[in-house]
Amino acid sequence: MNIQQLEYVLAVDKHRHFLKASESCFITQATLSAMIKKLEEELNVILFDRNKHPVEPTAIGKKIIEQAKKSLREIYRIQDIINEEKDEVKGELRIGIIPSLAPYLLPLFIKQFLDTYQDVALTINEYTTSEIQEKLLEGSLDVGILAIPLLNNDLKESTLFYEEFFYYSNTDVLSKSKQHILPKDVNPNNLLLLEEGHCFRNQVFNLCELRKKDFTSLKLNYQSGSIETIRKMVDLNMGCTILPELTLSMLTTEQKQKLSRFEKPSPVREIGLVTHRHFIKEKLIKVLNNCILDAIPQSMLDKSCKTIIPLQ
Repeated sequence: MNIQQLEYVLAVDKHRHFLKASESCFITQATLSAMIKKLEEELNVILFDRNKHPVEPTAIGKKIIEQAKKSLREIYRIQDIINEEKDEVKGELRIGIIPSLAPYLLPLFIKQFLDTYQDVALTINEYTTSEIQEKLLEGSLDVGILAIPLLNNDLKESTLFYEEFFYYSNTDVLSKSKQHILPKDVNPNNLLLLEEGHCFRNQVFNLCELRKKDFTSLKLNYQSGSIETIRKMVDLNMGCTILPELTLSMLTTEQKQKLSRFEKPSPVREIGLVTHRHFIKEKLIKVLNNCILDAIPQSMLDKSCKTIIPLQ
């Protein structure tokens, strides 16, 4: 048994197809199949049911795959330990970020980061909060950028900034008649929300206590995975919504006239970096943290006069 064989097994498990797995490993299908077959003979087990399409791990195969993930995760950490000891900022950093944050935060710091740390390779994917937690625990992500706290003892969190919530409406006189509004002023039957699975949706529910309100007179039940799509629907007089602070940079002067602030203490979501509690690449996380903080307005670093809206 060797590391390469375990990597091939995980590739087949990921793609559930021998040809696609071999292409992802940059080898021929024959070579990959032969290496996995050799491992099966050595272990005297069958790892994959090749008669099923897509290919599926056998019962014993699932157990071995889980152990292979753990083993490879520990093996890969050896190079991370060496880099840490050499005081080098280099290597790969796999980042997961929630969709309600990615389009607005990433452009603020990514170019500066890559220009400054040219020996670091970034892999960035958008995932929901639950997906980021799962991938951090299994070791397929190094760090998550998302709303916290998650209250998971296996994960380590550090605060980055506090992002204020704003009310956005095109036709509602509420935004014109009051300098500041209260969450109870928001009409749930006009409110457009992100779809299920997005933590920002849960926070809006908690902010406006929507679980306690009646939706029977809802005129438009529209849910989207994109804040920008929802904002455009509001611009078409289709309702109102809640926007997180970083999205405001995308608004025109005219659109900013549709914003209203909530009464203080301002409702915010706490954004942080999350890693596995046994994570090793501390120097990479430190420079990522500093790069983000350098790009964020100082006002977003101050916790005073703010109320953190819970995720659940």
